[in-house]
Amino acid sequence: MRLQLSPEMEAFREEMRTFFTTEVPQQIRDTVAARRDLTKDQYVQTQRILNAAGLAVPHWPVEWGGKDWTPLQRHIWREEMQLAGVPEPLAFNASMIGPVLAAFGSLEQKERFLPATANLDIWWCQGFSEPDAGSDLAGLRTTAVRDGADWVVNGQKTWTTLGQYADWIFCLVRTDPTAEKKQRGISLLVFPMDSPGVTLRPIELIDGSHEVNEVFFEDVRVPAENLIGEENRGWDYAKFLLGNERVGIARIGYTKRLLAQAKAGAREVVVGGRPLAEDPRMAARIAELENELLALELTALRVVANSADGKPHPASSVLKLRGSELQQAATELIVDIAGPLSVASFAEEDSLVPDWARVATPEYLNYRKVSIYGGSNEVQRTIIAGTILGL
Repeated sequence: MRLQLSPEMEAFREEMRTFFTTEVPQQIRDTVAARRDLTKDQYVQTQRILNAAGLAVPHWPVEWGGKDWTPLQRHIWREEMQLAGVPEPLAFNASMIGPVLAAFGSLEQKERFLPATANLDIWWCQGFSEPDAGSDLAGLRTTAVRDGADWVVNGQKTWTTLGQYADWIFCLVRTDPTAEKKQRGISLLVFPMDSPGVTLRPIELIDGSHEVNEVFFEDVRVPAENLIGEENRGWDYAKFLLGNERVGIARIGYTKRLLAQAKAGAREVVVGGRPLAEDPRMAARIAELENELLALELTALRVVANSADGKPHPASSVLKLRGSELQQAATELIVDIAGPLSVASFAEEDSLVPDWARVATPEYLNYRKVSIYGGSNEVQRTIIAGTILGL
C-alpha cells in the first residue's frame, strides 16, 4: 500500500524536501545521517535557519511564528525533515515548553519567551523526572515555597537531557504538599540554569557519552512572575506538554531512514557467499518492519487529523508506544545485520569497519530509553486502556 497525496500536497512535499536538502548545511545533515552526536552550535545553527524561513514551529499559533497548516502538512514537514537528516527543532523548545507557554502563559510571558524559544536564543531543558518520581511523575518531591515576591525551590531532578547546554529550565515543583490528590499540588516554574543554588552534575552513559544530567536545587529563588499558568495546576500543563512530546516521539521519517540504512547494510554484508539481503528470513524481517511502520504512519495521520485546538488526541499514546518499539526494533535489526562488526563501537577513524556498523551498538543501547521517556510504555498502555478502550 502506498499513500497517495493530492497534487497540491505533492508540491508541498517537494517544497519541503528542496528546502531541507539545500538550505541546511550538508555537514550537519551528514552528521545526522551517520548517527553521530551534534554539537550545540549545529543544533542552534539549524534551528535558526528553519526559524528564519518560518519552518521551526509551524504547529504554534500563527501570531507566535506558527503556520496555518493542515495536520497533513505538519506531518509531511516533520517526515521530510527526518528523511533529509535535518536536526529537528529542539524538542524542549518547540514541542514542550513552547506550546505550553502559547496556551497557558501570560501575555508578558509569551512576549518574553516565545520568540527567543523559537529561535533557540534560549535553550530550555526539562525538570520533570526525579530519582523516586520517573514513571510515577506525580510523586515528585521537589518543593517550592512562597517567600514574599519569590518562590524558594529545593530538591533534585534527574535524566535532564542536554542540560549542560541549557539556559533555562521548566520545572515541576510541589507547591501544596497538603493537597488531597498529589497531582493537585504541583505547579510549573521556569528559571535560569545559572540561578544561585542550581548545580548540574553529568551522568555518564554506558557508551561514555554525556547526554543526561542530575540537577540539584538549594534555596533557589524564583520570581513569582515565573509561575506558568495557575498555582497548583502544573499537572494539567505537564499532561498537555507530554501529549505534544509523544506525537514527536513516533519519528516515522527517522525510522524509515534507519530501515533504508539496514537494507543497504544487508546488501553489503556477505554471509555464506551471498549478500545477507538475499537471506529469506532477513528479507521477511525487513518487510515485516516496513509494514508495521506503514501502519504507524496511517495511525499518525489519524491522530493529527483528530487533534483539536492544539490539544493532542489521546491516541498520541499509541504513537509513542508503537513508535518507540519500532525505533528499537530498527536499531536491533542494524546490530544483527552488522553481526561481529557491531562490537567495533569505538574503532579508530582508519578502521576497515564501516561507519554504520561502528555506531550500531551504541545507538541500539541508547534507544532503550525511548520506551521510557515521554511517559513509559507501561504508562501509555494504561492511558490507552482508560481513554481509548474505556476499560
